[in-house]
Amino acid sequence: MAIRLIVLAGARPNFMKVAPLMSVLSSDPDISAVLVHTGQHYDHNMSGQFFTDLDLAAPQHYLGVGGGSHAEQTAEVMKRLEPVLLGVKPAAIVVVGDVNSTMAGALVAAKLGIKVVHVEAGLRSFDRTMPEEINRMSLIPFPTFCSSPKKAGESICCERE
Repeated sequence: MAIRLIVLAGARPNFMKVAPLMSVLSSDPDISAVLVHTGQHYDHNMSGQFFTDLDLAAPQHYLGVGGGSHAEQTAEVMKRLEPVLLGVKPAAIVVVGDVNSTMAGALVAAKLGIKVVHVEAGLRSFDRTMPEEINRMSLIPFPTFCSSPKKAGESICCERE
């Protein structure tokens, strides 16, 4: 039986990272990769055009989160993703980067006991005025596996107490 993975994307930077990942995962008969688009970025220029340009297949699940404050987006991702995770029952969720969808997806999965794989983990600006930095800090305890674009020792990857 194939290993079932959810690959979560919601914003423009995510699409560029998940396109090659989905290509590789989809070609492996031992993996069943399910793409979930949260809809954090939802207009054609910030979302649809990337699916076309990157030859990324349409997501199997579209959550339609849309705009709103950081809290509203995060809450909506959490509310709308949980039933998908419960229905698909993945072995793990793959989250990328540091956007609201990434942090929300990791939190929901962790609360459900689903393993979290964080791609592009460990990058830090140490600027707490940036919402992405707050997301990066919030993500630290959740991943079972982290992948960092930095060399070992140059990132704070999966730091734990």
